[in-house]
Amino acid sequence: MAIRRGRGVAAINYPTGMNLGGDPTQALVHSTPTGNFMVTLSSVDLGQGMKQIMAQICAETIGVPTDRVVVDTADTDTGPHCMGTFASRGTHRAGNAVIQAAREARQVMLEVAAEELEVNASDLETDGQGNILVKGAPQKSISIFDVALSAHFKRGRSISGRGMFLIPRSYPEKETGAMKPSTCYAHACTVAEVEVDDETGEVTVLTVKNVFEIGRALNPKMVEQQLVGGSWMGISHALYETTEPYYPNRDHGGTDFNQYLMPGPGDLAQTEIIVLERPSADGPYGAKGPGEMCANPQIPAVANAVFNAVGVRIDTLPITPERILRALKAQAGAPN
Repeated sequence: MAIRRGRGVAAINYPTGMNLGGDPTQALVHSTPTGNFMVTLSSVDLGQGMKQIMAQICAETIGVPTDRVVVDTADTDTGPHCMGTFASRGTHRAGNAVIQAAREARQVMLEVAAEELEVNASDLETDGQGNILVKGAPQKSISIFDVALSAHFKRGRSISGRGMFLIPRSYPEKETGAMKPSTCYAHACTVAEVEVDDETGEVTVLTVKNVFEIGRALNPKMVEQQLVGGSWMGISHALYETTEPYYPNRDHGGTDFNQYLMPGPGDLAQTEIIVLERPSADGPYGAKGPGEMCANPQIPAVANAVFNAVGVRIDTLPITPERILRALKAQAGAPN
């Protein structure tokens, strides 16, 4: 009996969004009287950081600091339409809608500023710090705060914009059934190194090296955190998480997460993340979004590493010690 080491590789691609009636998402952007901006969405933040990214996208488009933008995703009844937060579509679909809405709001803002400065709106630019300047004459400027006050209380203008992202719908070809279900795809490759105890069937994941191509990383630290967390989730799916042996009879099953098997801090592998940026032509500032693919390649990589270590292919998740031992016994011709 021995501890055997194996290495497994897996590569995947993952679609951003889907093709269902154009996969639409809408956004609204408006200024408050003090020159802050509100983004209204029905795209719900599930903890993946979408509010922060939408604030960054809106701020970049309008030309204000990110802390001047508030994102509201409170209510799908009163907010603009969205297909939902799924299919790794949030950054791509909502981000494009926010850009459209922010561009419209920016144009109104520049028109009001032009009236105040007595110049053409096309002669104005923002400095990213909350001011609007005359191109070539930066000493002639006005703060966005003052522009908002003028719009609300003097000019009778609403600094606001509407945005909607809609992809061309793809219909299946009658002869082949071929269609284009998505407009862009992200890609990933994982190399996992494991140790397998061929006496107990226990698997220890030593290292996980992940390479992700996700378009442009709009917030690199948030992307890294999401990818590291996703890697942990992938290992958890591969080796731990299950309701068995109690499913479908739950009489003796776990009742809370204290009894639900998941890897703890001591079980986490040494994790390396490499992000390749290949901006998407139709993404907001080139972004696609990591989304669900964070936790996908680790599962087949671990399965391949187990096979490389002990020579048995486990095709049912999770890859438990019991399943490994049964496979080893079957390989040796011994009864289970």
